Amino acid sequence: MVAYGTEKPQAYRPRLVDERLQRLLSTFGAVEIRGTKWCGKSWAALAFGESVVHLDDPNVKVLAEADPMLALQGARPHVVDEWQEVPSTWDATRRAVDAAGGKRGLFILTGSSTPAKDAVTHSGAGRIARVDMSTMTLWERGLSTGSVSLSGLFEGAFNPSACETSLAPLADAICCGGWPALVGADAQTAAEVVDQYLDAMFEVSVPKKGGTPDMARRIVGSLARNVATAATLQTIAQDASLGDEAGAPAASTVTSYLNMLEGMYVIESLPGWDAPVRAKSRLRTKPKRYFADPSIPAAALGMGPERLLSDGQTFGLLFESLCVHDLRAYAACLPGAHPGSLRYYGDSDGLEADVVIELRDGRWAALEIKLGEAKVPDGIRNIERLREKVASNPAARNPKPEFCAVVTATSPFCRYDAAHDVYVFPITALRP
Repeated sequence: MVAYGTEKPQAYRPRLVDERLQRLLSTFGAVEIRGTKWCGKSWAALAFGESVVHLDDPNVKVLAEADPMLALQGARPHVVDEWQEVPSTWDATRRAVDAAGGKRGLFILTGSSTPAKDAVTHSGAGRIARVDMSTMTLWERGLSTGSVSLSGLFEGAFNPSACETSLAPLADAICCGGWPALVGADAQTAAEVVDQYLDAMFEVSVPKKGGTPDMARRIVGSLARNVATAATLQTIAQDASLGDEAGAPAASTVTSYLNMLEGMYVIESLPGWDAPVRAKSRLRTKPKRYFADPSIPAAALGMGPERLLSDGQTFGLLFESLCVHDLRAYAACLPGAHPGSLRYYGDSDGLEADVVIELRDGRWAALEIKLGEAKVPDGIRNIERLREKVASNPAARNPKPEFCAVVTATSPFCRYDAAHDVYVFPITALRP
């Protein structure tokens, strides 16, 4: 049972991160909630807080810069919102935790970007825990029935059921995104808001990080075009050149912008996987890149729901983005999950599995993402090939997956295909 604080906003909608946040507050002196701007970090922090200071308030910022300890005054847990605006508050928090002599749950920090490495002197290890927060999943938005539990699948629990699914609501869900303030908004309103989100990022946040709006727009445009793929630095640079190869940015420039976008929690990487835990392919496979919310690439590409429905290929990529977004959040709730639990498989033989979930005890599951029922047999074939490869690898300590599944947009039933030992269900039926 989650116990909230007195600062909890009246309209707060419970989030998946709440239980983990409460657990970390009972273990560490302070917790930092990280995530892209506008994903709900401040409200989640306030939900557990007894007092708060907002460091994005210019008047408060000036005072905290002069004396960082001022930002830590208040009833505990005390929320320090947008701490990166005054990076010295990080070290002040760490010192306050040390001085408290083992007391837990003193501070909650929120951050939507990482400060320069030289802005803090200590990592906060052992004192400040970190929890990543995403925009809202379909389950949190009330757009999933929750008839299939991801944790249940790992335990062998599954009940078949009928589903009412269609592509149009998913196109709306992709374009509206999981922004808490846009729950229930129409697609046109959401598009205008996400456009403003991007403009603010390009014109305000990027220059603060030393980048230029124009180059950032080009890089984001390339990432949107190549979303859900392992695009190379060369591909991104060529896209950013706008057809002028002589004017293409250097690989180091592209890397700096990718690091900048990751530091602002706008993009997320999905690393490669292989069954042996020490396999070199885990480190050498190029990561796939996704955005923090599927509405971001949709907006960057100028795609609305109607246009998505007429462009099956793009719809498929953005649908995959939606599924990976939700699976990342759901997997983080699993007992035994760790920061690298969500991965993908790809090898030199051309075999790919869209998502692999691996837990600390070595148990794993493979999932293929397909837009429609017609592609389910393709997903099953990929899964069978992957199982055969892993089973034949003598270095694999856990050769057999706990379960395999094909996640779709429009399956009429949540079902178990006994002939192939694969579950099939729509993303609108899934919950943690």
